[in-house]
Amino acid sequence: MGKYKVDISGIKTNDLISLSQDEMNRLFVSYKEGNDEAREFLINGNLRLVLSVLKKFYNKADNLDDLFQIGCVGLIKAIDNFDLSYNVKFSTYAVPMILGEIKRYIRDNNSIRISRSLKDIAYKVLKFKEDYYLEHGIEPNVDIISESLDISDFDISNALLAFKDPISMYEAIYNDGGDTIYLYDQIEDKRGSVDLSGKLALENAIDNLEIREKYILDERFIMGKSQVEIADELSISQAQVSRLEKKAIKELKKALK
Repeated sequence: MGKYKVDISGIKTNDLISLSQDEMNRLFVSYKEGNDEAREFLINGNLRLVLSVLKKFYNKADNLDDLFQIGCVGLIKAIDNFDLSYNVKFSTYAVPMILGEIKRYIRDNNSIRISRSLKDIAYKVLKFKEDYYLEHGIEPNVDIISESLDISDFDISNALLAFKDPISMYEAIYNDGGDTIYLYDQIEDKRGSVDLSGKLALENAIDNLEIREKYILDERFIMGKSQVEIADELSISQAQVSRLEKKAIKELKKALK
């Protein structure tokens, strides 16, 4: 499998059709008028969209064939629910639904056991986010979710974090053509000696951070994600991520003085 190509059994990517915006619009009008053949054209004409979403799971999934089938379920749901009056590109509308179906499948088949209460909260939040997006065209932030579901920010963040995919300490996170850097390279101390008092102070300081602050530091400085990526995951603005990151770093510096 190439770095920028997803191979699916029985699918020849070079043979997949692509539809222009005008073709998409005509097909959606025809489908809404009851033409099921137009629906089939829309499905086949957007399979590349599913493949593009699967690139996010290149190193995280054992069976991309299964994820492709699940992604197609999300595509079909998007086609059946899309309306030209939304005044957005179909891909903008469909990608979150395709991604949501795939993530839901991976979450439900995760071997790590998660408490029932966390699952219940996470399902409620994810269902609310999906419904809200379908109605408003944007994802709700944590404040909207909290107020609408009467669930605290902490419980929302904690439930969503519990559903994040685990990652191996030996997963490669960077390679510039030379030596590969693995996750454990970023978190283990190789100096041979450890300042225990400083280490304990740091651990205590981290424990006292809010869960979102811990998450942001982990994703930024362990996983190497951008503030924009984290903002999308938490459904908050990039400015809020920056503010929380600075606040957390300030608290850690204060604790280590």
